[in-house]
Amino acid sequence: MKLPMFQRRRMLGRLALPVMAALAVGLTGCAASSPSPAKDREVLLQRAQEFWKSVQDNDAVTSWKYEELSKKPGWTLQAYLKREGILYEAVQVQDILSLEGDRAVVNVKVNYSVPLLRMMNQEAVLKDEWVRLDGLWYHADRKSIL
Repeated sequence: MKLPMFQRRRMLGRLALPVMAALAVGLTGCAASSPSPAKDREVLLQRAQEFWKSVQDNDAVTSWKYEELSKKPGWTLQAYLKREGILYEAVQVQDILSLEGDRAVVNVKVNYSVPLLRMMNQEAVLKDEWVRLDGLWYHADRKSIL
């Protein structure tokens, strides 16, 4: 049975409406699940500021929660506590130097001392690396930041 042209268009229109609605919902769902670049930068800066505040406050238990090492097998809080030796008198998270995928670099200005080496009142701008694991930003494992 062959339908006249206007009836075929009407039937196609009725069939297409649910398909288009499903596609629209699927596409907006995808857009909502991935953060915008501005939001991603905001979240990273917030975590970097929280991490560096805990470092400046000499609160290694809190800073451990922001460390990539805390997610690696074989590392413990006790081992992390033994790595310390730098005192941070002032810390200022400045800006994000780069953010590509799950890796980022943040500029951090620090005033620090290393009493064991009798280095006092030093200043540096660190290129502080961060990595995203399971949707959260963590301070990247590094050999030495200075």
